[in-house]
Amino acid sequence: MAEKNLRVFLDSSVLLSGLFSDRGAPRLILDIFSLRLPSFTALTGAYNIAEVERNLTIKLPAALPIFKTVLDVMRIEVIRLPQKKDLKRWAGLTVDKNAPILASAFLGNAHLLVTGDKRHLLKIHQTDLPFKIIAPAEFIDEDLPRFLR
Repeated sequence: MAEKNLRVFLDSSVLLSGLFSDRGAPRLILDIFSLRLPSFTALTGAYNIAEVERNLTIKLPAALPIFKTVLDVMRIEVIRLPQKKDLKRWAGLTVDKNAPILASAFLGNAHLLVTGDKRHLLKIHQTDLPFKIIAPAEFIDEDLPRFLR
């Protein structure tokens, strides 16, 4: 990868898993972005933040302030909610609830979309996408070292 700044979109699954684990790829990703390395930009969507907040409110409301602190520490760039016109391009690639994730990654000029969604997002045929969709472990094991060379 020749980019000087790798723009990495983090899906809700990575944010949630990283919050609740003290090890594993999602946690390492949050730790790496907390270092604020100049060659990396962490992104997520307003849609993803709402999804995480909704899950935390239901399952563990006491963790909401921690989540907000993590976002601040990482200086994560939050991409606006996609408009209806932004979603049309992504219709049919995945289930409807994931179209805003793809649209947000696109709107944020992401190079990578990191997700734990094996059921839908990681199964998308990627030849026509302007970004690569990868699992957290793939980011840690393959893309991160390749970019740091």
